[in-house]
Amino acid sequence: EFDVFQYQVQAADADRFAELFRRTQGHPTADQIAKYYLQGAGRGVAIFTPGRIESAERMATRVGELNADYRHAIDTCLPLTATLSQELRAVYLAYHGLLPQYPLPQIYLVFGAGNSGGTAAPDAQVLGLEVACRSGIGADEYRSYMRMMFAHETAHSWQPQVDDSGASDLLLITALREGTPDFLAGLVTGTNPSQERDDFARPQERALWAQFQRDRHVVIAAGSSDFSRESAAGQAYYRWFANYGNAPAGWPHEVGYWVGMQIAADYVARSQDKVQAIRDLLELKDPQAILSASGYQERMETP
Repeated sequence: EFDVFQYQVQAADADRFAELFRRTQGHPTADQIAKYYLQGAGRGVAIFTPGRIESAERMATRVGELNADYRHAIDTCLPLTATLSQELRAVYLAYHGLLPQYPLPQIYLVFGAGNSGGTAAPDAQVLGLEVACRSGIGADEYRSYMRMMFAHETAHSWQPQVDDSGASDLLLITALREGTPDFLAGLVTGTNPSQERDDFARPQERALWAQFQRDRHVVIAAGSSDFSRESAAGQAYYRWFANYGNAPAGWPHEVGYWVGMQIAADYVARSQDKVQAIRDLLELKDPQAILSASGYQERMETP
């Protein structure tokens, strides 16, 4: 029998960092971060360190650069952890009703290096508090954001853990890897994953699709030869993804999520077996077949 009350947000490591931050008047050294935060930390920090925190030295530098964000997250949002468990349970009740065969991961709040709102492993999702609650974000906005992240990152935990970096059609694959969790998050929360992206993209959807297709072909032609941000393939890819704080002028960050979400929504809408369609999107065995079956490309390119 499903017991939703077994799930609660785990914030022990976030609390440990907050204590260190306060004890050092907001300026912990790399040695202090290593000794009192990274060493002896739990699973959340272990998942968040590769590719995000990276090292105590990097984190110390980022704490100095983004000090106000860390302070705001500690003072304003960390005390709300108990109420977040209620948000989590609402999401998990919805997911269990939709996809009861999928396991639900544990949730960990941590402090990272100011460069990631979250990531997922098969049995866990980890959320970076200094990004989720950066300066200027209020309590209500934070709770809404975290509920969406619970839903988005849980869907990531159900995707196969594969390395797509050498895939030829990387732009389409990434769009569906990120757009599917956004589609599911919108489904179980009843809210738009990013109103900012939607307001930007919807009025110019066809033009964005045309640009996406041009960039997609550039990425395919390059293979995995050069993905530096200065290369043609890198510029084509990073126009859509991995551009938090560095999006094209006038664009919200990571508009590729929005593109993938539209393909996912059309694919499910045209499928007779909606649950199997969701499984197809999560497994992503044939991205091109999903794009074709969705009818999205045809809809965008038909006058």
